[in-house]
Amino acid sequence: MMPTKRIRRVNEVMREVIGSAIATELEDPRIGFVTVTSVETSPDLRSARVHVSVLGGEAEREATLAGLRSSHGVLQARIAHEMRIKRTPTLSFHYDETPERGVRMSRLLDQ
Repeated sequence: MMPTKRIRRVNEVMREVIGSAIATELEDPRIGFVTVTSVETSPDLRSARVHVSVLGGEAEREATLAGLRSSHGVLQARIAHEMRIKRTPTLSFHYDETPERGVRMSRLLDQ
């Protein structure tokens, strides 16, 4: 099902707010170089899946995801402050393999 125009807009704004908050507000040493690639908010705005790509290996990825999970309260507070929506979605963080898959595909194509 395609998200509505409003949900797409909410997703985009949340992606920007979360990305900026990760860069400027989180001081967790576990969090490495992270890019928020996309956000998928449920139609009722109760939950949001935040997809991130992380620079580094699996250890960095696991540490970063753990750091993000423990910082979700700070990020949700930031969303509540920045966005005028009735309900602040509960965030869950997921590793986005798309960039990695793209690199693997281009390597395969080069061979």
